[in-house]
Amino acid sequence: MKQTVLYNGKIYLERARFAQAVLIEDGVFRMVGSNDEVRALAGPSCTFIDCEGRTVVPGLNDSHMHLLMVGEGLAQVNISDCASVEEMVRRCRDFMRAHPEACRHGLHSVGWNQDLFTEGEKRIPTKHDLDQISTEIPIVLERICGHIVTGNSKVIEKLGLTGSSPQYEGGEFGIGADGAPNGVFNENACQYALSTIPPITIEQHESLLLQAMDYAVAHGLTSVQSNDIGTSTHDYERGFAMFHKVYDEGRGKLRYRHQVAFYKPEDFRRYLTEGEFRRGRYAPDGWLRLGPLKLFKDGSLGARTATMRHEYRDDPGNFGVEATSDAMMDEFCRLAADAGVQVVTHVIGDAAIEHTVASYEKILPAAGKNPLRHGLVHCQITDMPLLRRIAADDIITLYQPIFLEYDLHAVESRCGRELSSTSYAFGTLDKLGGKISYGTDSPVEDCNPFPNIYSAVTRRDLKGLPAGGFYPQECVDVCTAVDAYTLGSAYAEFQEDVKGRIRGGFLADLVVLDRDIFTCDPMEIKDILPVLTMVGGEIVYRK
Repeated sequence: MKQTVLYNGKIYLERARFAQAVLIEDGVFRMVGSNDEVRALAGPSCTFIDCEGRTVVPGLNDSHMHLLMVGEGLAQVNISDCASVEEMVRRCRDFMRAHPEACRHGLHSVGWNQDLFTEGEKRIPTKHDLDQISTEIPIVLERICGHIVTGNSKVIEKLGLTGSSPQYEGGEFGIGADGAPNGVFNENACQYALSTIPPITIEQHESLLLQAMDYAVAHGLTSVQSNDIGTSTHDYERGFAMFHKVYDEGRGKLRYRHQVAFYKPEDFRRYLTEGEFRRGRYAPDGWLRLGPLKLFKDGSLGARTATMRHEYRDDPGNFGVEATSDAMMDEFCRLAADAGVQVVTHVIGDAAIEHTVASYEKILPAAGKNPLRHGLVHCQITDMPLLRRIAADDIITLYQPIFLEYDLHAVESRCGRELSSTSYAFGTLDKLGGKISYGTDSPVEDCNPFPNIYSAVTRRDLKGLPAGGFYPQECVDVCTAVDAYTLGSAYAEFQEDVKGRIRGGFLADLVVLDRDIFTCDPMEIKDILPVLTMVGGEIVYRK
């Protein structure tokens, strides 16, 4: 029997309850209590860890992210903080000169955001910009949201597009003033632009996955619910096999639950009848688990492709882009319900949320009953009737409070003040009894949980603006935010009875923090870092 005792800590148990020490046996919490009570149960071979008065919280669980993309980002040219289109072009040129072999067949990166440009025009780059990098290889640069990409002329050439080519279903390529494709693609059309870049090999993905895990545990994540199959890789069979290999060999550093994306019902049906759902091997208590079907209903607010009930205030006539039709949503949901599979759907605009809730309601067994825990990923633009409907249907919400870092500066111009006042409604939905979990959608935002908690608590950007918080009635307290990131995220994956609390019988996942998240100035929460991360009682990170 392997024993570990953490003592001299401020160990968070639940609201207003803390302990000094905790005993871990064979990967499970066995007892919490005072230093003396816990030390009395320690055997002769027990390992002791002095927390030196530090705060300890349950392991943090990102309820929606893209871990492979985090790894990919570590190997790409950084375009996330470019001040202009011109700076982005310069960085890509420099990267190509420094890494010629990596760019021999194409260049891809993620992270530009035209709204954050501080020099020159705040505009979406086009093929004319990317052609300044190269016209010899395909170049695809994604907006940070992943719902708009820009390709160079080589991309358009490889796709065989002209101004008269038919548009893609559920997405479009832009047409310039000259009547020719301008290199801008949105929603489902992005996949076609990305297909011109040689795919990352499975071997490369394996290395990137391990790097991403190192980064995640160093920031306090002990579990992730991650959509990588069907996004980072469309080779489903080899992708699943790679994850099995990593975990079978004991190299996985955190608990991982698949969110699997499909775009055609027939592909999902094949997965259910003869694919990984039918053939995959997953131990009930394993670190690797198979999770929900992941769907995309609309786009993003920043790209103005989130589907809205009313036209965008700053783009009249634009109601967004529907990535999956209502009829296809209904078909996906019926297949999932018949197979007993949870569904989580990317929804940002109020029309997307309303229509997705309607699709879920068709498969719920009764009003207020959601046994498969179907969920809404993002769930940003809402009014009060929609919030009440979500809570009444017991639909779970997978929120990303950190999205306010950008969106609080854009949402009123897009949606107006009235609708903005009931959006990103972390506080209201909690008061209505909604089932809430937190995540980051990383690499859309950094997977570091602490800026995310800061955003939920303060509703300010990382510079501290606005001073009073953005519609501060939606602020939550620290306990609510930590619980959403731990127990709430565990509920989203049917693990609330074994994960998300430091409690006897629960999995021994925890994080020791470098400052007290419960008493520090709320402005400091974003700067917190772990000094130690444990998964299953094993130290996976130590500062």
